[in-house]
Amino acid sequence: MRSSAWAEAVKLAGSMVGRVGSVAVIVGIAALSGAMLLAAATGDPQLLAKLGPAATHDWTGFLLAAAQITSAGGLLGFGVVLSWMFGREFGDGTITGLFALPVRRSTIAVAKLLVYALWAVAMSLGLAVLLVVIGLSAGLGLLDADVWAALVRQVALGILTAAVAAPVAWAATLGRSVLAGVSVAIGLVVIAQVSVLAGAGGWMPLASPALWALSSGGSVSPLQLALVVPYVAASIVLTATTWHRLELDR
Repeated sequence: MRSSAWAEAVKLAGSMVGRVGSVAVIVGIAALSGAMLLAAATGDPQLLAKLGPAATHDWTGFLLAAAQITSAGGLLGFGVVLSWMFGREFGDGTITGLFALPVRRSTIAVAKLLVYALWAVAMSLGLAVLLVVIGLSAGLGLLDADVWAALVRQVALGILTAAVAAPVAWAATLGRSVLAGVSVAIGLVVIAQVSVLAGAGGWMPLASPALWALSSGGSVSPLQLALVVPYVAASIVLTATTWHRLELDR
């Protein structure tokens, strides 16, 4: 497992997708959040109405904006990287070489997911640090207990958002392409948005992390948030099982 995880980490770190994905998740979300902060500072009534709860030029509005962007844009960004990690083996033809390794293919799949998880944690922490830098530079003031709590929720949201993208790995494996996984990632974003509009957000693992972060934990119960665990576990089992049963001629 250790050697497989190291190999997958080297692949991700040396890839253009890994670099661009990292920049998109950290810098992209932070930049969009900063842009919303600047928009809130204009005082334009129409613009403030569009921003909604994020229309205040303070830490609360700034971090609410970051949470909103993370919940949608982050899910897509994490999904694209995860799809590449699994789909590239088929697109580049390197899957044949994996059959020759003295390592179970299910172990390789789990190693990919482990590296993805570590990368997602690093991205979530890096985003939180950059948000703090931007907030301080914008003159939002020092961080009090409420701000620290919001930052912790932001980090947790990033990690949970990466976790709920787990079905993308299975989709990229079944479809044997990066495009199949990316298509499912887009579908997950749509399903999450529709479930919120339909009123089932708290019970939908795709939407509950975002609702939890945006409401400071008020609109999502611990039980609803805990549903993310079996959802992700099922995705991991399905992905590992599919890799175990892979055949080159199918």
